[in-house]
Amino acid sequence: MRLAQGRRTLVSLALGSALLLSTGLHLGAALQPPAPPETATPLPFVSPIFGDNMVLQRGKPVAIWGWSQPGDAIRVEIGESSATATARADGRWQASLQPPPPGGPYTVRISGRQTVVLHEVLVGDVWLCAGQSNMGFGLAQARNGADEVKAADHPLIRFFNAGQKSSYSPVDVPRGAWKIVSPGTVGGFGGISATAYFFARKLQESVHVPIGLIQEAVGGVPAETFASAGALRPLKDFDAGLAEVERRRQIGGPQYGNYIMHWYDEFDIGSKGGSWADPALDDSSWTQVMIPGGFKELGVAGVPSLCWFRKEITLPATLPSGMARVYLGSIEKMDTAYINGQQVGASSWVENPRVYFARNGVLKPGRNVITLRVFKLKPEGGFLGKPDEMRLTLGDGTLVPLSGEWKGKVAVDARPPHPLPVGFENLPTMPGVLYNGMLAPVAPLSLTGAIWYQGESNTERAHQYRRLLPAMIADWRKLFGQGDFPFYIVGLPAFKHRSEVPVEDSWAEFREAQALTAQSVPNSCLAVTLDTGDPDNIHPIDKRESGERLALCALAGQYGRQVPHVGPTVSKVEHLPGALKLHFAHADGGLIVKGVKLGEFSIAGDDRKWHWAEARIEGDAIIVSSESVADPKAVRYAWQSNPAATLFNGAGLPAAPFRTDTWPGITQGPAAH
Repeated sequence: MRLAQGRRTLVSLALGSALLLSTGLHLGAALQPPAPPETATPLPFVSPIFGDNMVLQRGKPVAIWGWSQPGDAIRVEIGESSATATARADGRWQASLQPPPPGGPYTVRISGRQTVVLHEVLVGDVWLCAGQSNMGFGLAQARNGADEVKAADHPLIRFFNAGQKSSYSPVDVPRGAWKIVSPGTVGGFGGISATAYFFARKLQESVHVPIGLIQEAVGGVPAETFASAGALRPLKDFDAGLAEVERRRQIGGPQYGNYIMHWYDEFDIGSKGGSWADPALDDSSWTQVMIPGGFKELGVAGVPSLCWFRKEITLPATLPSGMARVYLGSIEKMDTAYINGQQVGASSWVENPRVYFARNGVLKPGRNVITLRVFKLKPEGGFLGKPDEMRLTLGDGTLVPLSGEWKGKVAVDARPPHPLPVGFENLPTMPGVLYNGMLAPVAPLSLTGAIWYQGESNTERAHQYRRLLPAMIADWRKLFGQGDFPFYIVGLPAFKHRSEVPVEDSWAEFREAQALTAQSVPNSCLAVTLDTGDPDNIHPIDKRESGERLALCALAGQYGRQVPHVGPTVSKVEHLPGALKLHFAHADGGLIVKGVKLGEFSIAGDDRKWHWAEARIEGDAIIVSSESVADPKAVRYAWQSNPAATLFNGAGLPAAPFRTDTWPGITQGPAAH
């Protein structure tokens, strides 16, 4: 995720689309390696979204589809239900049939030019679970993860973990397979989302029907990647990106979904032909440089430039077991790291000290070559850390210093008028690319609704999110064609270090955008998680709260249960002499203070200067005042990235951050309209 503040360590792994999370380390979205050219492959007789162990949606017509020869007749049977379809001119066929009663297992038989039989199929409720890395955050890494995995024996919960794919036009075939929730399937790479798991477990225990989860989570991505071009164009904020996607679509070639990889393909001479990361490369003509540093010796100290650096190290004949790590300190702006020609990591997040894993087999006894490709923008950019921050740590903790003498060479002198990349992220950021690559191929799958945990990559454009998220929700509902299905949102948890004075804050404005969406979009709900989080890690381990509070939204909104599902919400503001009285709805069981005192209220007068306020509960209302504000006009609660969550209702649900003013925020700029 792209972040401006906060202390955390980023590890980017060259594991394709994997997003792994490991105890004690902050891992960002995994490196997206160069994509191979797209090749035409035969379309499957049955879409892979239908398979053994799946869950079909109950209570509504179920669409099942695939591809055959034009004109072929296809028959689909499940239980006592059957339907037929005819393949269109493009080969696609789609049948619609009424599912049998909830439960199972059932067998689905699909016959035509081929015959496919699906086994262990259940009928229940299917939920789409999407977002960025906190939705992808695995159960094993959550709080008490090892115990949760051991206890994850829920044969009536199934999940389909969709493979990451960026595309510049809609894709037909998704990647993935259905799995039954068990200790052997939920942990590790390709396992279950912790938030989705806790959501499904609570639902299944409450409504007693099978639950199917379609997981579509990609670390670090902004929300616009999950919206179609048709939904984004009316917003006018994404026109340049959409035009670039269309241009790249017409050109053909790799579909990275980001801007930097295309720029490298076009301009980086170090990546063309024989890569400068090749350990066999003859670098005798390269310039001797000292790192940290290096750019001055190459003559590009004060200008944007892309440079390559190589260093040889010698390792013992017997390498210690365990994962080795490469530490590089912070780097401005974008780096790509290789060991013996194999890419081990990349990042454009300047403030994150680089820590890259070297998988088993990457390092070798004897001679090893470490290569760094660094794109520097600022005169003081490049390697920002201290010499002792640059090191290789072997599996047994042995340190190999990496600072000092290297060899360097300029690949691109990028001073004006040379074009710069539109963006530096090496993960999907272009508008619409995940909608095309991951959402389009699973529609129009019959489902109950969607849960959404995303936003960290959009916090600096919080005001824009007020329009973007509702547009995306409408877009999904149109894509699946099943009306205004439920859409439930995880409010961002606490993050970064607490301010001791009232502040303007993009994270607070973003949470407000989430809350406004939940208030204005029909059949939606916000699961507040303000009482969870980690100031130093954007991937908090408290995922049970996010999942179970989403389930409360579903139980109340979709299943009609009379359960508290939201925290205290301001319903009216009453002006008193020298004070403001806030009246609350959803004070189920009364207003409750958690902590030493009721805090995080600030108050301001006409001068718009904020002061901490004294607050006291009076029934289902709170009276706030400050000696510094004689005539208060507005009040805010929990208005910072990491506030103290003190206000709850008797059901244990926290109040969402709120403000009673409508004064312009810091994200309400030209880009956000």
